[in-house]
Amino acid sequence: MKVYADSSFIVALYLQQQSSISAAAFMQKHGQALPFTPWHRLEVRNAIRLAVFHKLIDWRQSKTQLKQMETDLHDETLLVHTPVDWVSVLRAAEKLGAAHAEHIGCRSGDLFHVAAAVEFGAETFLTFDERQSKMAKASGLSVKF
Repeated sequence: MKVYADSSFIVALYLQQQSSISAAAFMQKHGQALPFTPWHRLEVRNAIRLAVFHKLIDWRQSKTQLKQMETDLHDETLLVHTPVDWVSVLRAAEKLGAAHAEHIGCRSGDLFHVAAAVEFGAETFLTFDERQSKMAKASGLSVKF
């Protein structure tokens, strides 16, 4: 099964959240590293930093989790750096937005993830975001969570 995870899923792997147990269980069963784009890098790392701002974790925990993410990327056990054809993905995101955003209400960043999944040839989209889930389904992807 070829999967693509949005940032909400990846963040759940690094920060203790209600969805973390489900994310970890899926990864254990799936057994393959997830694609990790430059967009993920920005969103996930920023989400971890925002968790400090919102006092969900302290700065030491943030540094530990960011370091763990780099280790996982280096080892390609949980995440694997995946290049993006920015022009193709952004064009696909615009098409998805034109077709569905007025009815689903998806943000641009969410459109990017769905378009990237489609462009990568993913079959399954992993997300804990309700609107993004609807957008992924509208674009023909199977959705988990």
